Amino acid sequence: MDATEQYEHRSNRRSFLLKGAAAGVATVGAGRLLADPPNAHASGGLTPGDAAILRFLAALETLETDLWQQYNELGGIQDSEVPGGSGNPDYTDALSVLDSDMAQYIHDNTDDEFTHFTFLNAYLIAHGMAPANLEKFRTLPSSTATGAQQIGRLTNLMRLTVDTSWWTRYRSDSLNPDFGDTLPQAVPDLATGEHPGIPRSNDDLTPPDHLQAIANTAGFHFAFIEQGGTSLYPSLAQRVNSTEVLRILLSIGPTETMHFQTWQDKAGNAPPLTDPVTGLTFPDLNADGELLQTNLIMPEPTIFLDRKFPVCSIIRPTETDGAAMGALSALTADGLFRGQSTEFFAVMTNLAQAADAAHHGT
Repeated sequence: MDATEQYEHRSNRRSFLLKGAAAGVATVGAGRLLADPPNAHASGGLTPGDAAILRFLAALETLETDLWQQYNELGGIQDSEVPGGSGNPDYTDALSVLDSDMAQYIHDNTDDEFTHFTFLNAYLIAHGMAPANLEKFRTLPSSTATGAQQIGRLTNLMRLTVDTSWWTRYRSDSLNPDFGDTLPQAVPDLATGEHPGIPRSNDDLTPPDHLQAIANTAGFHFAFIEQGGTSLYPSLAQRVNSTEVLRILLSIGPTETMHFQTWQDKAGNAPPLTDPVTGLTFPDLNADGELLQTNLIMPEPTIFLDRKFPVCSIIRPTETDGAAMGALSALTADGLFRGQSTEFFAVMTNLAQAADAAHHGT
């Protein structure tokens, strides 16, 4: 079996999940973790810069798939598309407070992310380039709550520090992070400390307000993750050479935006409460003006490119300089990688730096 056939066999999303996310692309490229981008065009015409961008995106999509799989095992729908867990009825019920269709949405988001990284890696291989392969870093523990598989994970959902400034960013008509602006947190408590987005064990299933706080945390974390992709794809699209690679980024990126729009709407349904176990407080977002109002889910027009221009409804940020490292830094600050090895951070940093170094003609 050649490398491409091997990859197609092992990256099948259903068999991958059924095997506990243990196969993936682990054996692609004769066991290499990541290959340095070649110094010349591959036979398929893909430039090293375009390959670096696609490889970084494939790595991030792999990490996204890992976190969404954990959410789906406990709070989503387990079926032939996204198998692996057995569900946790109490956690699923707490998530349904945000929307009765949450389990289906979690399932579909998981399925989408899986297709993203498998497609990107397959495209790289088809053009003679090394794919992103993070299999050796599946070392983080699983939740022990009923419904979760006991397998190694790439990401941590049990000690999150969630930045909720995305909420106010999309509601402000005068501030844009592309101009260096800092926006306030919608849920200040989530931006400090370490909070579980999934039940860590069955002990977290009670009392009810504690479990609801975990579900609320997940609701805001869903949107945090997907707004990152919403910005990253257009940011990196500005650096690609190939029109086909541009097409890939412009085709995948908007699906991340669709995810984000769904999740920010659902996060607005998180009930105000204070966790009786941790003291984490979710405020009444409708009690403090338009900057926090829950039904303002369309992007408010804001400043773009230059303050001399009229405001415009846009994705933000979309600054291309340092976009990959910015995304990696945001995920690191989120706590997703707590417990990962020094080698993991070195690999991810190298991938991000290579993507940021790409530009037209490379």
